[in-house]
Amino acid sequence: MSVAVVLPGFEGTTLPAWVDERLRGGMGGVCLFGMNITSRAQLADLTASIYAANPTAIIAVDEEGGDVTRLYQDRGSPFPGNAVLGRIDDAALTERVGAQVGWELRAAGINLALAPDADINSNPNNPVIGVRSFGTDPQAVARHVAAWTRGIEATGVASCAKHFPGHGDTAADSHHQLPVIHTDAATLSERELAPFRAAITAGARTIMTSHIVVEAFEADEPATFSRRILTDMLRNELGFTGVIVTDALDMAGASARKGIPGAAVAALAAGAELLCIGTKNTDEQLDAILVAIDAAVSDGTLPSESVEAAAAHVRALGAQLAHEREEITAPPELTLGRVDGLTKAQVQRAWHVADNALALLVRHAGGPVAWVALDAQPNMAVGSTPWGPFAAGITATRPNAVPSGALVVAVGKDLHRNPSAQEAVAQLRLGGDVLVVDMGWPEPTFAGLDIATFGASRLVGAALVDLIGRDTCGSE
Repeated sequence: MSVAVVLPGFEGTTLPAWVDERLRGGMGGVCLFGMNITSRAQLADLTASIYAANPTAIIAVDEEGGDVTRLYQDRGSPFPGNAVLGRIDDAALTERVGAQVGWELRAAGINLALAPDADINSNPNNPVIGVRSFGTDPQAVARHVAAWTRGIEATGVASCAKHFPGHGDTAADSHHQLPVIHTDAATLSERELAPFRAAITAGARTIMTSHIVVEAFEADEPATFSRRILTDMLRNELGFTGVIVTDALDMAGASARKGIPGAAVAALAAGAELLCIGTKNTDEQLDAILVAIDAAVSDGTLPSESVEAAAAHVRALGAQLAHEREEITAPPELTLGRVDGLTKAQVQRAWHVADNALALLVRHAGGPVAWVALDAQPNMAVGSTPWGPFAAGITATRPNAVPSGALVVAVGKDLHRNPSAQEAVAQLRLGGDVLVVDMGWPEPTFAGLDIATFGASRLVGAALVDLIGRDTCGSE
């Protein structure tokens, strides 16, 4: 019974025997990551083997269509990402992007996208949301969350609005610690909850919990373990009838204090139904989780009817998605990475470009360009995905190899949170003209910023190359 509510990850590009056996025994499904994918053909073979073991399995993936991508983790996404879409502010375009992501997932055999990100980027120092958000205005974010949801749901792939009740007003990453939000309840309800209401209205079939403490709603436990937040608020107040999915329980925000088995029990007790376990899970981990759930049922900590209802809800979603794979007809010809009406010029118009940047481009027109990468540690949600102009084919120039007279284009992400990048820019400016590009979410008062792109996908990087010109003096 309890095996139906778990959604583990696993290592490798083929289905491990232990996962196959669990699926044949009724396990709810699996979550795939970049390490599980080497090509579209390989991925299709992998998902086919999963469905052979369990035809109603849920196969989930973090595919947000921007900086966070699994289908394109080896090369960078051809889609603009949420922040750019929010700044373009064309809901019909956002819906087409959601649909294209859905069709590509369908073609690969995936039936649950852990997207869209429905967080308001309320705090510019947020280290994990940033450009994954559609913006800072609740109504605009709600409009685009609804559009993206409609687009992907129409393809027979379920969406998952995340991270309830809103991860945008934090200054910590729940992968590594437990963030705490101190904002008052009225502000949170009006601001953070608006996109989730919109996702529910648009037909989102799943919503993901967040491992954050929202003091105004539940002072003692993260949202993933809060019955007040998941059952009273999400179910009863917002009227959500779909499947409640947890964020990965191997994250520190969930399991640092309880362990993964304890986190699984606490999440089910709060009202969660499908437990994302993590990435490199093992059969032994699954055993420990299932033993803990069964023990909690036996001692009355966890009502058996709650677990049974969760399992039935997950199985019903899996059956519905299996039916839609047969009934919803995919486009006869699918061009990967292409969205009708989306151009690099549109992407460029979504950026902030300072007057100084335009003056530098005029001054150096036709001259050599040296692209310098201001590298920063990527957050765990993004992973080691090629980004920006370097995903688009540009070779980075070493800071000590910049030719005299070249325009230096120094490109980084979230530069206001990266002192080493700021120091590198200062050193580069000693040698000549430097154009500073932030491909993250910029801090409004950060001095010295020339261009802010609000995203670092391959498409955004290619648009930046078009604006500035090709690399003529790169170095390995």
